Amino acid sequence: MFWWILFITTGGNFLKSFGADGLLLAPEYLNSVNYASTYVTGMALAVFFMSWNITTFILHSKRLKFLATTSNPFMKYCINNSLLPLTFIVVYIIRMYNFNQEVELLPALQIWSLILGLVLGMTTVFLISFVYFFGAEQRIVRAIAPLIANPIKFREKFNESAKTASTDLNINYYITGRLKLKKPRPVNHYKDEFINVIFKRHHLAGMFSVFLAFVFLVIVGFFLENKYFEMPAVASFLIFFAIFTAVIGALVYFLTNWSLVFAILFIGLINFFYEKEIIDPRNKAYGLVYDEPKKRPAYNKVALQELSVPDSMLSDKQNMIQVLNKWKAKQTTDKPLIVFINVSGGGLRSAAFVMSTLQHLDSMTSGKLMNQTFLITGASGGMLAATYYRELYRMKLNGENISMHDPRFGENISKDLLNPVFTSMIARDLFSPVQKFKVDGEEYVKDRGYAFEKKLSDNTFGVLNFQIKDRAAEEREAKIPMMLYNSIIKSDGRKMMICSQPIRFMMKPADQFYDSLSSPDAVDFVRYFKDLSPDNLRALTALRMNATFPYVLPNVWLPTKPVIDVMDAGLRDNYGIESNFRFYYHLKDWIDKNTGGVLFLSIRDKPTDNWQNPVTTNSMTDMLINPFTMLQQNWYKLQDYSHADQYSFLFSGAEVPVYRVPMVYVPEKEDKVAAMNFHLSARERRDVEQSFYHIINRKSVADITHLLK
Repeated sequence: MFWWILFITTGGNFLKSFGADGLLLAPEYLNSVNYASTYVTGMALAVFFMSWNITTFILHSKRLKFLATTSNPFMKYCINNSLLPLTFIVVYIIRMYNFNQEVELLPALQIWSLILGLVLGMTTVFLISFVYFFGAEQRIVRAIAPLIANPIKFREKFNESAKTASTDLNINYYITGRLKLKKPRPVNHYKDEFINVIFKRHHLAGMFSVFLAFVFLVIVGFFLENKYFEMPAVASFLIFFAIFTAVIGALVYFLTNWSLVFAILFIGLINFFYEKEIIDPRNKAYGLVYDEPKKRPAYNKVALQELSVPDSMLSDKQNMIQVLNKWKAKQTTDKPLIVFINVSGGGLRSAAFVMSTLQHLDSMTSGKLMNQTFLITGASGGMLAATYYRELYRMKLNGENISMHDPRFGENISKDLLNPVFTSMIARDLFSPVQKFKVDGEEYVKDRGYAFEKKLSDNTFGVLNFQIKDRAAEEREAKIPMMLYNSIIKSDGRKMMICSQPIRFMMKPADQFYDSLSSPDAVDFVRYFKDLSPDNLRALTALRMNATFPYVLPNVWLPTKPVIDVMDAGLRDNYGIESNFRFYYHLKDWIDKNTGGVLFLSIRDKPTDNWQNPVTTNSMTDMLINPFTMLQQNWYKLQDYSHADQYSFLFSGAEVPVYRVPMVYVPEKEDKVAAMNFHLSARERRDVEQSFYHIINRKSVADITHLLK
């Protein structure tokens, strides 16, 4: 299975839309695709090769008994078992050259340096491995030699009545250590016990080498704070493949037919420990209090209805009107245009496009865009960039000497986030989930969620390292645009809304404002967890909750009764439009009286015409798979249809002009769309940035600059 994944990923046929081929063919290390990155990847690939060889040698050497009579049997096994690895290496190098030339836009000389790094990385591990096994061979020979030299001891050790050995496989020739063909020696005159002793000693040497690799991985987990220990994402997966292969091999070797039973019992035991909270691998919201069970709010219909009673919603609405009045007071006209920005999810391609768009638009409007923006919301990667840009805007307002339109900010937000996530997943989450850290006295486990936040903070040089409470005063005074972070409660699809200001009025649609019996479809995070220090939540965590792509990042569980967990906002509203529309409906009376119009600026990573990548049926396999994948492939299109309907109703009832202007990432070539993950290639980054000038966006830019004059 692992070989199959590697081959189809190399060919670009496995999770291509998520950029899996780019991770394998252009591995990034220390924010660069270079000799070092392929050297580390080559080492990880060789570790997988060796783990596969060791495991299959242990399981199948009994069918190749003639090897026991040769010197360095494991090395000879590897040589004769090398067809699959060698084929993959050749295919991998060819694809690596083509990919880095066409996608990463690297010159030939640099590509050859990448290939050299890959080969040297593999060679390093192979040399270390064979030196180790050569030493093991010498120790085995020294232990066995006295028995062979003494016939009496040999007969005492190995029962003379034992069956003679015979090979299960018909081997005519094998390749020697000097790469020559040779006929295998007959082994019928050797006793099974003797051959088994030799093989078992080699098996133990192989198992010990895998154990050393496991120990090394645990050590890496403890030093992951150091950037030099952040392996390329693909290297982490290769190490995982290696460990998993070795573990399965060990189970089969020691437990034979009982291995499956043991695996089932082991999973059952782990599940029991999890249910009793003896072990707890769940990720937490950093800053929120978890160790006071009595203060945990109930999560049920009655509790949410009590939180969203009309009086509470009205109180929060009046507070928001005061914030709107302060926003209006800083505008230059009596009837200013109010701007709501919604940004889409889409990993780093969305982050790069949102940052590029905000920088260009704010520059073209001489800063009016951010000055007239009241609320920013959205999902996933788009919110990473939107929050980053809002923070840069805040720093500029507070007198810091920065250029808002410096291209390095776009580079910062589009730097790789996958390497530490996957390294942590393998080195910490699976094998050493014991390291902890504190936020305001509360203790949390370091896992891949923590690794994601730390890398995002490092990439943006600490600009995003603040807590929700740190921006409450400035948002309340409308000095900076307000941020609204959404995530989705997995159990029922309700929104968990995080904002520094009270927003209980946003828990229900406007037409249910005074309906005490209706159930809210959203939850005000700060008011709901009022007894558990919700204001201490890190903005980095709010962003991660907003961008929790399944499996890549862990779902965040929240201290409620019963426990709930949240995931990516894109599951319900990938564009942030729903939240902005709801805000408008609730504050429509104020907007009609105090503004000259509304601009919904939508910055998105997908065109709105919905003709991209249609689901096709070209084979019997497609007929079987499409019913299951149709919803996934059309998820965002279904949201577009719903949002178009919402906008038509909003527009028809508006008393002031309402504008909905999209800025859309459109790839230069439809079949070369940037991958939707937390890693961008050089070509993808360039393609995303140039998309701002696409003909589709030119009219939008003209409309926006005209409206803000």
